[in-house]
Amino acid sequence: MSLHSGQFHDVVITPDRVLRYPRTAAAAAELPGRAALLVALNTLALGTAVPRPLAELRPAPLGEFHLVLSRVPGAPLDQAGARAAIDVVAGEFARVLRAMSEVDGLDGVPTAAPGRWVEFADGVRAELFPLMDGRGRERAARELAAVLALDHVTTGLVHGDLGGENVLWVDGPELAGIVDWDGAAIGDPAEDVAAIGASYGPELVARVTALLGWRSSAHRIAAYQGTFALQQALSGALDGDDEELADGLAGYRPA
Repeated sequence: MSLHSGQFHDVVITPDRVLRYPRTAAAAAELPGRAALLVALNTLALGTAVPRPLAELRPAPLGEFHLVLSRVPGAPLDQAGARAAIDVVAGEFARVLRAMSEVDGLDGVPTAAPGRWVEFADGVRAELFPLMDGRGRERAARELAAVLALDHVTTGLVHGDLGGENVLWVDGPELAGIVDWDGAAIGDPAEDVAAIGASYGPELVARVTALLGWRSSAHRIAAYQGTFALQQALSGALDGDDEELADGLAGYRPA
């Protein structure tokens, strides 16, 4: 058994289940929607495991147990492991991404809002530009212009953070499960490919997009990748997380 503490939840992981304890009233209020989303996702044939609620969600005081989920098997794959089996890893990602891209609507899963990147850009300018130096603001302005120039796409299921700790593997390697679907939406599948690239690098992205026939999405993938540091910094600024803010802004102001 292990305990993981985040800003909004404490998470207890046992051999067969995951217990989520909200730390704020806002986090507790969001749990019913999170549970409904996972129930909806478990009706799909994605070819990989997704956590599922194991008990009825009941209101409870903060600090008491709110949500029980099945534990998805496997462990994250590091960059060295991905490079050593790059063809297999690319094939596994392509297999699951293809299944996700075929989901164009599902009750319980929101559709990405048309103005989300405009809202994001406004937040960056208001919250982060004052903290950057001149070169940092120029870089951020270019990155924002690239993502704002994209057409709004809602053609498939998007995880929203498909990389690193959220993708679990077993021997093979086989993509055994995906966790942390809190940001899932019907949107642009290129966003998930961008997240894969951030975790595993451009060579794997090239192989995945070739398998999927998505080479024409390269400019979209690059545009989304260009927002990742700004997303981290803005989240840190809005949540009062100074460490996340500083890490996200590292390339936008003097060391």
